[in-house]
Amino acid sequence: MKKIFIFLLLSLLFNSCEKDCYNAPLPIIFEFVNSNNENLIASGTLTNYSVQDENNVSIQLTKTSDNKVIVENVGAYNGTKSYKFYSNIKNFDFSIQSSEFKGGCDGYQINKLTFTGINIDVTDEKGYYKIVLE
Repeated sequence: MKKIFIFLLLSLLFNSCEKDCYNAPLPIIFEFVNSNNENLIASGTLTNYSVQDENNVSIQLTKTSDNKVIVENVGAYNGTKSYKFYSNIKNFDFSIQSSEFKGGCDGYQINKLTFTGINIDVTDEKGYYKIVLE
């Protein structure tokens, strides 16, 4: 009985990931700070911000409870797309290079995030990008 149960459990695990699963790209998260490392959203300095893709389509942004910004629904494509960040402090460009996920499930992964244009200080904080805006 134990062997049958283990066999069924393993069969279910291996079959469930063949066609019915999808790996979404990891989220892009920004934290905006000044040169003193003070969060600009929390301080009320950064009040207006938006992102548009290369076709001038607005990208959904979500402010987190710790005053970071999630750039929603980007990276689900093969290739590189350009984006523009607009704010009441400073504007900048960035691009995201993505590719198909190489695994048992369908999906995409973000391979590279590049900031271009003006000189801004960006630090990869392992899970989010800290961006100094001034």
